[in-house]
Amino acid sequence: MIEFLMHVEKDTVGVAVVDIKAGTQVSGRTLHGNAKPKLKALVDIPLGHKIAMQDFKPGDTVIKYGEDIGKVVAPIKKGDHVHVHNVKTKRW
Repeated sequence: MIEFLMHVEKDTVGVAVVDIKAGTQVSGRTLHGNAKPKLKALVDIPLGHKIAMQDFKPGDTVIKYGEDIGKVVAPIKKGDHVHVHNVKTKRW
C-alpha cells in the first residue's frame, strides 16, 4: 500500500494520501521517477499533510514538487509532520 507521494525524487517531503498513524512503517513512490521510499512515521500525519523524508535543521530548505516551498524554523526528524509549526515561507 502507498501511504505518501513525492512529485520527484529530489523532494525532501512526501504528501500523505491517507491518514498515517505514529509508529507506522509507510511506503511511498514518486510521480516522476522510480523512487519507492519507506520510512517510519514518528507522529500522526493527516491526509494531505507532509512527512519529512530526511532530518532537517533550522535554516534548511524544504523541497516539494521539485521546488523550494520554505525554510525550516524548528528541527525536524525523518518521519515527522512538516507543517506551519516547523516550516515558514521565504517570501516574508
